[in-house]
Amino acid sequence: MRLPLIAPAAGLLFGAGLAVSGMHDPAKVLGFLDVAAIASGGWDPSLAFVMAGGLAVTLPAFWYARRRKAPLAAPAFQTPTATAIDRRLMLGALLFGVGWGLVGYCPGPALAALAFGATDTIVFVPAMVAGMALAWLVEGS
Repeated sequence: MRLPLIAPAAGLLFGAGLAVSGMHDPAKVLGFLDVAAIASGGWDPSLAFVMAGGLAVTLPAFWYARRRKAPLAAPAFQTPTATAIDRRLMLGALLFGVGWGLVGYCPGPALAALAFGATDTIVFVPAMVAGMALAWLVEGS
């Protein structure tokens, strides 16, 4: 019974973290990705601090999880079996990076910004969902 409640709670916590850190604002993300602005002093390093904060929470949690036989709310851990860096992975990473760099959104912040009523996400989120559906159809998953 706990498992269906954990995913929405984790999503809300993640969304709240994005909101508190300002990462739902594409201008903050693009300000970090604009490395040409380093010389002029206009570069925004705040995304690096958000990532460092995420690592500060994640690394001890992974260390703790590796010592357990099973997760708290599931019968077993589900670890990825694929370890190869293949064409599919590279293409997906490329599409993700290009989309993030052009628009300033990745899926999590886009959904958080949609919740705040950001009008640009009204176009981005349906396009993202369409791309996910297309990938699902092409892959046959």
